[in-house]
Amino acid sequence: MDWTFKSHGGVAAALGAALLVLAALTWLPGTLPLTVSGWPMAVIAVLLFPIFISALVRMLLTRADRHSVWLAFRCLPRKAQMGLAALAISGVGITVISGATEGNLQAAEVKDGQYFAFDTTPHARGTVEISQSQYQAVLESDQRSMFAIPALLFVGAACVVLAAGELRRADRNSTQS
Repeated sequence: MDWTFKSHGGVAAALGAALLVLAALTWLPGTLPLTVSGWPMAVIAVLLFPIFISALVRMLLTRADRHSVWLAFRCLPRKAQMGLAALAISGVGITVISGATEGNLQAAEVKDGQYFAFDTTPHARGTVEISQSQYQAVLESDQRSMFAIPALLFVGAACVVLAAGELRRADRNSTQS
């Protein structure tokens, strides 16, 4: 496999793992200090879109069907397969647990010393006043989702680009023989 595929997949997997660690840290008491400002989401977006889009383009350039992509993924070293699978399962687990426990409240904010959140209950949508403990819970759940969903996209990009690299290697070997 070409070194560009390995580095692309490695960077995507490392960023996904870092975001999963940050998502898991939201279960600790208190809020993460770096998420108070909006810059983490901007950094995630700036890194996610080029990495994810280029992974998809690399896969599309192979012109392979899903079965071939799966076979290429299975040709990766066992440690790479297990590492990517562990990251994907962790990301799905964090996302599912977070979604199941968050309830119908999201986008917590403070206005004039009072705590508000957006209630997504059907037929009762709107901003509602909440307690400080509910505010903390909603804020942590939002942070968890903010980290877990892009982490899954990074891990998916890593899987796709490594499978594309394996397909390219196999195509190059078949044309040489």
